[in-house]
Amino acid sequence: MNLSERLRQAQATGTATNHPPPTNAPSPRPDRPSAPPQGAAVESEAKSPVGPKEPEALPRQSDALAGLKAEARDQLFARLGNRLTDTSMDEKALRALVMREVTGLVNSSSVPLRIEERRRLVAEIADDVLGYGPLQKLLDDDSVTEIMVNGHESVYVEQDGLLQQVDVQFSSDEHLRRVIERIVGRVGRRIDESSPMVDARLEDGSRVNAVIAPLAVSGATLTIRKFGQVPLRAEDLVARGSMSSQMVQLLRGCVEAKLNVLVSGGTGTGKTTMLNVLSSFIPTSERIVTIEDAVELQLQQEHVVRLESRPSNIEGQGEVTIRDLVRNSLRMRPDRIIVGEVRGGESLDMLQAMNTGHEGSLSTLHANTPRDAVARLETMVLMAGMDLPLRAIREQIASAVDVIVHLNRLRDGTRRVTAITEVQGMEGDIVTLQDAFTFDYAAGVDANGRFLGHAIPTGVRPLFTDRFAEQGVQLPPGIFEDTFIARGRR
Repeated sequence: MNLSERLRQAQATGTATNHPPPTNAPSPRPDRPSAPPQGAAVESEAKSPVGPKEPEALPRQSDALAGLKAEARDQLFARLGNRLTDTSMDEKALRALVMREVTGLVNSSSVPLRIEERRRLVAEIADDVLGYGPLQKLLDDDSVTEIMVNGHESVYVEQDGLLQQVDVQFSSDEHLRRVIERIVGRVGRRIDESSPMVDARLEDGSRVNAVIAPLAVSGATLTIRKFGQVPLRAEDLVARGSMSSQMVQLLRGCVEAKLNVLVSGGTGTGKTTMLNVLSSFIPTSERIVTIEDAVELQLQQEHVVRLESRPSNIEGQGEVTIRDLVRNSLRMRPDRIIVGEVRGGESLDMLQAMNTGHEGSLSTLHANTPRDAVARLETMVLMAGMDLPLRAIREQIASAVDVIVHLNRLRDGTRRVTAITEVQGMEGDIVTLQDAFTFDYAAGVDANGRFLGHAIPTGVRPLFTDRFAEQGVQLPPGIFEDTFIARGRR
């Protein structure tokens, strides 16, 4: 059945809904409530000025229009083919081409549609082809922070730090594959059976990870971590309860005094957001070089050089790693080096840079606690392939890293800074750490399961504050004194 016939059938279905059902209609299905007696139906029909209602008519018409949209989309893909993923074509020209083809498909029907129906049908088909299909409304929703597609029939989102399934589906696995191919094609990447896994990003900086068959057994998988158009500021984190104003003052002083800061935490705890906040404290007069796997940082300074790693091509050539970029950045006269995340041998080069005059560097890594962050940093240095003794590695870490900012995503879905820890140095063969702020878990939770505690100072003044005076950085008096009262106790 072609598109014209499907349109005519949908129109006929919509027209049929304006007439009452015939008296010899078949009896209702057993699983539905039985109809009232015929006399009662006539009496009700006489009293009602609009006639009887058919509750099943609208769903049937909606299903028909959905089928029409799917068929029109398939015909459009068949007509345009590879031109839809051609990165050399200007986006405006591609949209004009798609809109012209879609309009032609809809107008080819001899059955007229209402103007608003025609416009809506054209817009929905164009969004499916040019945009991200069913995901578009989720991407436009600012309350959604992450989108997880587990096959074409299962979509989950994260809202307020909690996961929930949404009533969004793709028409088929092929439809989902086309959306994935369009996403990765826009950034010059490819995904197919020979390269079934890819990291990419959307135009707004949101990070995308896609896995297809044969690696994804249950269907193509797509994960989108959204980033807001306006980056969060320190004041926003304070308003959300993620950190206190005293912690903001301390971290601002650490950045201005050119201390080397590591941000640690698990997946989705807000490490990149915290790195953006810390980078906002860097003076505008300094030259900043950022190094990332996929560009996520949203720095507000003007003098910024942004570098991004590159995977190897299908022949296995042309790879540029984070480690290559860290080494190259040392020749670019940086005042600050910001590494989006260290996860391998580049950690050794970063420590070398911190210990050779490039102070004030920032980076993130995955870890469960500040102590685990130090242990994982040791492991990543060993991944560089250098046969270094463990004590030498620990001395490098103790000398290079000054502060560890640790974040957690708590059970109630909130993201909190749970520790600001000083790396004091070496004591024997152990790297010594001292907390300046820790989270008060003992405060308990409220009736809704939300944690009542917040980060409080330990009362110990960090040794690195001696460098604040050298750099002319002032801290409010008593910032490290335990003057906070949590739930009626000290």
